[in-house]
Amino acid sequence: MTANSQQDVEGLRRIGAVVARTVQEMKKKARAGMTTKELDEIGGRYLKSCGAVSAPKAAYGFPGHTCISLNRDIAHGIPGSVKIRPGDLINIDVSAEMDGYYADTGHSFQLPPHTPALTRLCRYTYTTMMKVISQLRADVRVNEIGRLIQAEAQRGGYRVIRNLCSHGVGKALHEEPKEILPFYSKDDKRVLHEGLVITVEPFLSTGASYAVQQPDGWTMRLPDRSFAAQHEHTIIITKGRPIVVTRL
Repeated sequence: MTANSQQDVEGLRRIGAVVARTVQEMKKKARAGMTTKELDEIGGRYLKSCGAVSAPKAAYGFPGHTCISLNRDIAHGIPGSVKIRPGDLINIDVSAEMDGYYADTGHSFQLPPHTPALTRLCRYTYTTMMKVISQLRADVRVNEIGRLIQAEAQRGGYRVIRNLCSHGVGKALHEEPKEILPFYSKDDKRVLHEGLVITVEPFLSTGASYAVQQPDGWTMRLPDRSFAAQHEHTIIITKGRPIVVTRL
C-alpha cells in the first residue's frame, strides 16, 4: 500500500507496535521443554488482547497464530508438539491485522546455552537489516535492497537465502511490490516511492543458499547442516529515513 495520510501512518504504527510486542512477549516466555504450540498460544492470546487478528491464519488458513521455526527450519514453521530444547535457534514471525492495517515482523534468537557462532549470526543479520533500511529513500530502486543485503552478507562471511524475499504490505499481508529479491537483479526496474509500505527481511545463512518447502506445504528448511537467521521490520518509505513501524 501507499500511506497517503497521517491516519494511514498512525494505523500502521499501531499494528506495528502490536506485532513487535507480540514477538517480545513470546521471546520473553520461550523456555526449553515447552512445545512450539504452547509458545504460539502465548502469541495468539496477546494478539487477541490487543484486538488484532493473525494475518496468515485469516488470509491463508495457516495452522497457527504465528510462524515458529526451529534450527534448520527457518521460515513458516507450523506450531505443534515439538518441544523446544536448550540451545535451539528460534525464529518467530508475527504478522497481524487491526483496523484494516497489516504489519509483519520477525526475530531470530538462541535459547541458552548460547554459542558464539549463532550469537554472531543473529546479531549480524539484525545489523544487516538496519543498515539496509537506513539506505532506503523515495526514488531508490527496489533492487538496491537486494544489492545491499547481498553485499552485507558477503562482508560478514554469510550467504543469502535466495528464495525468501521481502514484500509489500499494509492493506494485505502480501502486496506489490512482491518478491523483493535478497540479491541484486539488474532486470528489476521498480522504484521505491514516498509512502510505500514494505518489509525488509534478510535471511542470512552459514551455508545454504536455498530453503526447501517441506511436505506440510508451509515449513521452509535448509537442505544441509547450516543455520540461518532472519530479522524483519515493516517500514514506510519517505523522502528521508524510513519510518520503522515495527520498532518498539
